[in-house]
Amino acid sequence: MNWKRLLPLLFALIAPRSVIAAPDRPNIIVILADDMGFSDIGCYGSEIPTPRLDALAANGLRFTQFYNSPRCSPTRAALLTGLYSQQAGMGWLDNKVEPESRGFHGKLLPRCVTIAEVLQDAGYFTAMAGKWHLGQQNGTPPWERGFMRSLNSRYGEVYFPKEADRPGTESLFLNGREIPKDSPELGHDWYSTDLFATWGLKFIDEARAEKKPFFLYLPQGAVHFPLRAPEADIARNRGKYMKGWDQLREERYARQIKMGIIDPHWPLSPRPADSPAWDTREPDKQQRFDSIMAVYAAMVECLDRSTGLLVDGLKERGLLDNTLIIFLSDNGGNAEGGPAGATRGEGPIGGPQSYVMLGMNWATLANTPFKRYKHFTHEGGISSPFIMHWPAGIAAAHRGTLEKQPAHLVDIMATAVDLAGAKYPERFHDNEIIPMEGVSLRPAFTAQSLNRKQPIFWEHEGNKAARDGQWKLVQKWRGPWELYDMAADRTELHDVSKEHPEILSRLQASWDGWAERAFVDDWKGPDHTDWGADIKAKPAD
Repeated sequence: MNWKRLLPLLFALIAPRSVIAAPDRPNIIVILADDMGFSDIGCYGSEIPTPRLDALAANGLRFTQFYNSPRCSPTRAALLTGLYSQQAGMGWLDNKVEPESRGFHGKLLPRCVTIAEVLQDAGYFTAMAGKWHLGQQNGTPPWERGFMRSLNSRYGEVYFPKEADRPGTESLFLNGREIPKDSPELGHDWYSTDLFATWGLKFIDEARAEKKPFFLYLPQGAVHFPLRAPEADIARNRGKYMKGWDQLREERYARQIKMGIIDPHWPLSPRPADSPAWDTREPDKQQRFDSIMAVYAAMVECLDRSTGLLVDGLKERGLLDNTLIIFLSDNGGNAEGGPAGATRGEGPIGGPQSYVMLGMNWATLANTPFKRYKHFTHEGGISSPFIMHWPAGIAAAHRGTLEKQPAHLVDIMATAVDLAGAKYPERFHDNEIIPMEGVSLRPAFTAQSLNRKQPIFWEHEGNKAARDGQWKLVQKWRGPWELYDMAADRTELHDVSKEHPEILSRLQASWDGWAERAFVDDWKGPDHTDWGADIKAKPAD
């Protein structure tokens, strides 16, 4: 008997059941929320019930230091290409087109590839359903950038088949064909979060029919303004926010500390000077603010419910175990409505004919415990919840844990390439492709180091930042550079630039070098208020 050959077989038979073979190439789903803050779902401290997202977190990983970009189109570009947004051509939103610029092209340039393009070449079925906002009007719609199937809005702000529209929101595009939102092809009486999840499952069924693994990109429009939700969901939340933003923020902060998401040594950032104390508002104003937040909470619940619809569909099809689901938001909470928020239009607040903006006070709650908002590179503008769920790939002993290593949007491409066994190209369609910037997040599945070699960088509207280990360099446009020790002060309350001038200089030099190689243009304006609204230049005398 040949014992040398037999012994490995015997050991395999008696090995512990927890030792499993490497899974097949996973299906990959990326769910992207819009304008949702760091603390807006239950597993990151919110009072808003999000049981389906919480369940994904409980059986997966929650990252506590995941970073997005401060704005919509730049985040989508970085996520899909694995490059910083300026490298991809999306230095601002997709309506800023400056042909002579380095990074303001309003579309995905030929110097980048998308996850869909790379994975399609690796044998994946690729699909998207949701908000695009990556230069469709400038020649880069989803069906031209690797997506075999798509149902998309051009730039979002779509919630109901019949609603108050503005130019660009009247239609959806089904596999490149423009159709009215109330087309019978889409059904009737839908809310967009459910619509996009339902079509995502339709596309998954096509992938199954072709016996291919799939990549599904699901960029939801919620919770971007105009805030709109089904009346029953809004009604369920009315009255819950009469506690006010001050008390609710303290409660979220306490839950975050209890969960381990926030270090108790990091103080809650103070309420901004332009945001009044809740108790100073008259009762009628409190009622109005409660109504605004009730719509926002309803939209978060709808996001959660549509995620459950997708997860249930995967279970029914026997696909959940070997599907990596990623959930994140595209930027920090949005304060653009200013201290008052906005309630315009016709009909009830949050209805299809209304126009509602969350405003600065509730956005401060959304970004608990951080300061600043969408547009800015302080933590409130760039910190996102980030959940990864993959039963076949995340070690059982590690599920339900917190991952505290910093990570960024550019890591999603590297992760997809790694898990799919794909090859990131040096050339694509005869164009030279910029090497991807991120690192694979696979080591986090087994509590290993991500082994990041380079800092993480940001620039948007002149707001700048770099994160290197425990240190963060950050600047609000026209302001001084600030330096924070993120291990001791992630809420950015104690600038230590004067105590560590050598670290400040080193990170400034790193940022300058990155900006030069990453096609970052100088920002020439406009200025912005502390809540992100444009400050219009005064006319000359």
